[in-house]
Amino acid sequence: MTSKWNYCPLTSDEQEAESRLAQRYSGVPPISELLAERGISTVEEAEKFFHPSLRDLHDPFLMPGMDRAVARLNRAMGSKEKIMVYGDYDVDGTTAVALVYKYLRNYYSNIDYYIPTRTEDGYGISRSTIDMAAASGVSLFIILDCGIKATDEVAYARSIGIDFIICDHHVADEVLPPAAAILNPKLEGSSYPCPHLSGCGVGYKLMQAFAISNSLGTADLEGMLDLVAVSIAADIVPMVGENRILTYFGLKRLNSNPNMGLRAIIRTCGLAGKEITISDVIFKIGPRINASGRMQSGKEAVDLLVSRDAADALAKAKEIDRYNQDRKELDKQITEEANAILEQHAESLAGKKAIVIYNKNWHKGIIGIVASRLTELYYKPTVVLTYAGGLATGSSRSVQGFDVYGAVDSARDLLENFGGHTYAVGLSLREENIPEFTRRFEDYVSKHIRHDQLKPTLDIDAYLTFAEISGDFLHLLRRFNPFGPGNAKPVFCTRAVKDFGTSKLVGKQNEHIKLEIVDDTSGKVINGIAFNAAEFFPHIHAGRPFDIVYTIEENKRKSIQSIQLMVKGISCR
Repeated sequence: MTSKWNYCPLTSDEQEAESRLAQRYSGVPPISELLAERGISTVEEAEKFFHPSLRDLHDPFLMPGMDRAVARLNRAMGSKEKIMVYGDYDVDGTTAVALVYKYLRNYYSNIDYYIPTRTEDGYGISRSTIDMAAASGVSLFIILDCGIKATDEVAYARSIGIDFIICDHHVADEVLPPAAAILNPKLEGSSYPCPHLSGCGVGYKLMQAFAISNSLGTADLEGMLDLVAVSIAADIVPMVGENRILTYFGLKRLNSNPNMGLRAIIRTCGLAGKEITISDVIFKIGPRINASGRMQSGKEAVDLLVSRDAADALAKAKEIDRYNQDRKELDKQITEEANAILEQHAESLAGKKAIVIYNKNWHKGIIGIVASRLTELYYKPTVVLTYAGGLATGSSRSVQGFDVYGAVDSARDLLENFGGHTYAVGLSLREENIPEFTRRFEDYVSKHIRHDQLKPTLDIDAYLTFAEISGDFLHLLRRFNPFGPGNAKPVFCTRAVKDFGTSKLVGKQNEHIKLEIVDDTSGKVINGIAFNAAEFFPHIHAGRPFDIVYTIEENKRKSIQSIQLMVKGISCR
């Protein structure tokens, strides 16, 4: 509740767009502002945004390398070569492998899949895996959600007669692997219209191109969009353009006829019979798929996602659910240990802009989550390291607006391996290099991070009165779904609200406030919840005015639709 509030008025171009849009949406004033903020400037664009269509997906052959990838895949199938579908052990990688394997299995039988383990194989592709595949007769790898930096490994594979089709979305180095084809919308010089596809999304585009080249129908492939939606939501890629279309229809599939493995997870985590949202994917479905790769083997997640038997799928889902419970306990334990270490060194850390913390006994599969927790708690770019396979191995997470990939890249000469995105990077280095890495990481962050990036900020999309929360407004607000980066759930501010007289403290320690509030624009009483905000209750209970920042959540129980404000900030007047 102590975040800085930030409202950025529309630019002059956005104001012009809002004026045009207001002619169509005059009865719901905030809608035009929300659309303009998202770069939508005409009614035609707005209607496309409100009504996503699979017809608006981009031609997959616009992606550089797609012709070569499809030609190599078709040649392999025509020659009856053995194909290995290989991917990362996280949600994005396992959903990608499941999608590509399941789709190609419909047309080809000499195909298998493999997911590396964190502890034995490590991230990406290894020589030992290539040798294992060669011994079983594999001559083509389709590698998903990794591989863009595996230059030496792909060169080795090529020297023994194995080709690679690399489908990745991570940042590449200047020298690319000598693969038969590389599909990565982030490659320098790529003009593909959606540069922020997930790894599974890149795999989907390859399968889309394969279907086009072989004059296959689209129904089977579109039936796998639930896997793509899970990858997009869990990997937190921008929810714009093609990603938003894929997620929109993937969520429809999740709610109507999901993949058998996903159906089993839905049942296991108590979502059966409920409308599944992006939040459910991020906080319930995704973590369970991830737990397999964190605690045991990501291959078990793929086994579940490609299962054809309902009873088998449910048994696998229950096992993965147990992994998730173990993951939660380890997550809590390691986070507490890390926090205790940081509190012991609070004085020396006070003036630092970044955190690097190392404990060789921590579980490798959990450190990414711990890095996220510490970043949220201290609001500083954070690296958490442990020891595995003879190296210090870690994960880095960042605060809003700061490129942690650049910070890690600045010390690349100290690293054995690294890769990732703007906000999340995996890395490994020799144990003796940790002190120098820590110094240089801190130095880079100190020089490049802005002061405002070290404080949590609540960005307000629009000011709203309770009178404006009408049925028409809520109907159009629903059309902004699915939400994610680049299309975040709108955040509103309402000024000078007051307690209706029935707000109360709730929670085990009365730490939250269940709000029932009004403003001067209407007679309606609006419900809300403000977590960990008990400090404001005396002011609210006294009937004094206060401002709130919130998102609008809708609940549907027994066919009755109601709204609740999820209050993110309170400011007393």
